[in-house]
Amino acid sequence: MISRLVERDEREARIDLAADRLSYLVLSYGLLLLVAYRAFVRGEASWDLLGLVIFGGLVGIGYRFRTRAAARGWAAIVVATVVVAAIVAAVLVLTLGR
Repeated sequence: MISRLVERDEREARIDLAADRLSYLVLSYGLLLLVAYRAFVRGEASWDLLGLVIFGGLVGIGYRFRTRAAARGWAAIVVATVVVAAIVAAVLVLTLGR
């Protein structure tokens, strides 16, 4: 017997995208909590986990730009976010690194 592929409708695709989004949010914020716990409670460096969070975000941004799915003002928001994050990181390193 030959199995047939069933076409998916827009509702199923939307549900899949929403589920993937929630999974990504749980994973990313969970990793950020682990990074914060390692840094502040145990005093360990967590660059490996933080790198996963950053790489995951970069993959999503890169895919949006490659498929031209990002809005015009989106690049400015990404750059502003990176600049603010770098400033906050520098302040934390200078104040807590002593």
